[in-house]
Amino acid sequence: VQLQASGGGLVQAGGSLRLSCTASGRTFSNYVMAWFRQAPGKEREFVAAMWWSGSSTYYANSVKGRFTISKDNARNTVYLQMNSLKPEDTAVYYCAAGQLLSASAVVSDYDYWGQGTLVTVSS
Repeated sequence: VQLQASGGGLVQAGGSLRLSCTASGRTFSNYVMAWFRQAPGKEREFVAAMWWSGSSTYYANSVKGRFTISKDNARNTVYLQMNSLKPEDTAVYYCAAGQLLSASAVVSDYDYWGQGTLVTVSS
């Protein structure tokens, strides 16, 4: 099972980036797919989540209205569109998958993790 995250980079404040997470190795139809992030010196925190087989989405308050999680079933890929980026969004972003009954913001609830992609927002 592999989750491959990509799309990070350096962007100015107010700019946009789209992260991708491509899943392989198993069927994720019963899984919650999520994005977390970890800034230097801080704990990993929840960003957004959605069911692989549904449309409901969940967001951390800090990104609500700026970030959008979506998926492309045909490509086995989950996206995180990030708009109006702020310097405090700077972090390594990880995608994760968990066989959960409901979306969770808890790191340990997720079974599979991607390798992370660095997002740096300059002021």
